[in-house]
Amino acid sequence: MKDLQDQLKNLFPDHVSEPEEFQEVDNELLMQEEPLICKYEKRKGKATTIIEGYTGADDDFKQLAKEIKVFLGVGGSFKDDSIIIQGDYRDKIMSFLKDKGFKVKRVGG
Repeated sequence: MKDLQDQLKNLFPDHVSEPEEFQEVDNELLMQEEPLICKYEKRKGKATTIIEGYTGADDDFKQLAKEIKVFLGVGGSFKDDSIIIQGDYRDKIMSFLKDKGFKVKRVGG
């Protein structure tokens, strides 16, 4: 890295370099005003829990999906702006999301 800086100093001798500031990026997810919708559906005869209503970035919602799947130890996916978890885990998911600071609304059954 120093070689490149030396070369730049030779090319631009009048330039004064400023120290770079690195911003720390937290793994915090965007908190929102509207509650997340946690609902139960049967798809192809199997129970699924669906979480919808996140208004932040898709990458944040995908990260949340991963955290939920790891927490429950089950499979699932992220499709069409919703998290699909295999099985009926509404109560556990709702408590997990509330602990993270989200507002959650239970829909259906």
